[in-house]
Amino acid sequence: MILEPLPPRILSVRRIPNADPALLLAYGADPARHRSLGLVTCDQDDPTYVALDEATKFAHVDVVFAKSFYAGAGHASGPLSGEILGVLAAADPDEIDAGLKALVRCLESDACFYGADEAKKTAVFPHVISSLGHYLSAAAGLKPGDSMAYLVAPPMEATIGFDMALKAADVRAAKIFPPPTETNFSAAWLTGSLAACEAAAVAFCEAVVRVAANPKGDVWGG
Repeated sequence: MILEPLPPRILSVRRIPNADPALLLAYGADPARHRSLGLVTCDQDDPTYVALDEATKFAHVDVVFAKSFYAGAGHASGPLSGEILGVLAAADPDEIDAGLKALVRCLESDACFYGADEAKKTAVFPHVISSLGHYLSAAAGLKPGDSMAYLVAPPMEATIGFDMALKAADVRAAKIFPPPTETNFSAAWLTGSLAACEAAAVAFCEAVVRVAANPKGDVWGG
């Protein structure tokens, strides 16, 4: 399959070098360890979660806040809101800069949704992380360095896709997010060897494309 990328749009990236302690606490940071904050908004939430995790691999930063907005980017509260706000915290503003650079690089060249149908109305996220950072590994109950398939699609397509992915490769579900999520998509985090995660992501993507093309087809997948 060759699917057309739907690149995420980074809407805002800002740094607070010396944040007020009350603000640090409100966003989940620890004033005893953190002084600086880095903030990003984007019109795609799941690639941003991946990019936030990527930041922890290249800088001494913690992801202290990451929330998807209800109903997604199409119903954003303002032109810079998008679909998610992510916040990094660190003791040093230079670490924030390094983390934000890694985050932006990931969003610009790695993590994105793809159009699963000709009209690009069905979006699929069949992303494989070869080596998890500290953020997503903790969220998934895995170890830093583990491989993970991060799979997202609309509810019907995703549910069929998760089943196919789990049966196609030697992977296990670290977490499954049934609908409704904040953006009304469904997601799954599957783990195994890198090769197994890649095979699971391919099977997932194939299933999503197939359901999108034939939504009322015969029962299949076993």
